[in-house]
Amino acid sequence: MTRAMKGAARKQARKKVLKAAKGFWGGRSKLYRKAKETLLRAGAYAYRDRRTRKRNIRSLWIVRIHAAAMQRGLSYSQLMGGLAKAGLDINRKLLSDMAINDAKGFDQLVQTARANIG
Repeated sequence: MTRAMKGAARKQARKKVLKAAKGFWGGRSKLYRKAKETLLRAGAYAYRDRRTRKRNIRSLWIVRIHAAAMQRGLSYSQLMGGLAKAGLDINRKLLSDMAINDAKGFDQLVQTARANIG
């Protein structure tokens, strides 16, 4: 009896890899082995950068809060320290949004922080 060579299954697997590699440059999108290597590397970068994106976004929030606090005469650390001493647990995402969209509310938080500094 002859040996089975996984004809249909192998072809489907190759098609799946090449379809996923569509848009890659040159042989990376046309040659199975290169496409497979590139997809493995792309997957590793995607996994890593899903975590990096969270760091970058948090950093952006901090920059925005710092800029808004400096306009009101406080540094970022003074603002956050004052809010902590006042017992206000407001996350940075919300603070950043307030700094941009709700100036009056942010001013009240700055006054609260200023009253609790030192």
